[in-house]
Amino acid sequence: MILGLVAAVAAAIGYGVSTVMQAVAAQRASGLGVVKQPLLIAAFALDIVAWAVSLLALDHLPLFVVQSILASALVVTVILARFVLKAHLRRLDTIAVVTVVLALVMLGAAGGEQPAVEPPDGFATLMLVASGVVVVLLLVLYRSGPPVALAVVGGLGYSGAALGARAAHSSGGIVDTIMQPLAIVIVVMGVAGALGYLRSLEKGAIGTMAAVLAVVEVVVPGVIGLVVLGDVVRPGWEIQTGIAVFLAIAGCIVLAASPANAAAEAPETAGAAGAAGAAGAPGAAGAPGAAGAPDAPEAPDASQSPR
Repeated sequence: MILGLVAAVAAAIGYGVSTVMQAVAAQRASGLGVVKQPLLIAAFALDIVAWAVSLLALDHLPLFVVQSILASALVVTVILARFVLKAHLRRLDTIAVVTVVLALVMLGAAGGEQPAVEPPDGFATLMLVASGVVVVLLLVLYRSGPPVALAVVGGLGYSGAALGARAAHSSGGIVDTIMQPLAIVIVVMGVAGALGYLRSLEKGAIGTMAAVLAVVEVVVPGVIGLVVLGDVVRPGWEIQTGIAVFLAIAGCIVLAASPANAAAEAPETAGAAGAAGAAGAPGAAGAPGAAGAPDAPEAPDASQSPR
């Protein structure tokens, strides 16, 4: 259990630090010039490391715990933005940070060590079909879809990647994960999630999009993990777990709307036009990044980390 918790927290810290690193890099250059910034390259490398570490967490902890912890990367982003970017931190943000941390402690106690179990028959096939549905939604909504819908697609993509990673781990280690059909789900869902969320940030308010993403990527895989993949809540902790998830999501929504989060993410969105065509954005748990937009949609104009 300790190893899984440490891995999940380390991944969240990595995602949060990477977001601020990209924001600083975007302030130093514009357009494709951002891609040449060593700080941006280091940020993407950190995203990849965080993703790899999140796989370890998914091998030891239930989805509702891992996804909640990863969503708390907003805590790291907001705190760093306060000191690195000199962003304003509201009293409400401080309360939200404390709330999220306490909620995550409660979730860790409620989940405990839970190695991945064998998924039910047909799960891999259903996830492949779901991947196709998410890709179709992305293609339909990319050019003119509402930003909230695109953020939902991003959240569904990250959710699918996390579900695929959790189910794939039941068959063995990393090598076994790569050699099975669910590896396709992890990649496709991760790419679709990254592109959907990046596009939503281009078109909508950063705080709203980040909040939508946080809710979807915590609730959807958390529920499916409990209903389908054998994740369980410690007996007698059902109410506490529900309260903890609610508080974690509520805190993340508050932090998503924080001026500090906007300061960390806005420079990347505005200053890295076209950079995603040359360098992708790593996704959530189980989701390596996208190298750019598919042929049908136009390339997103941000090298923004989905975290």
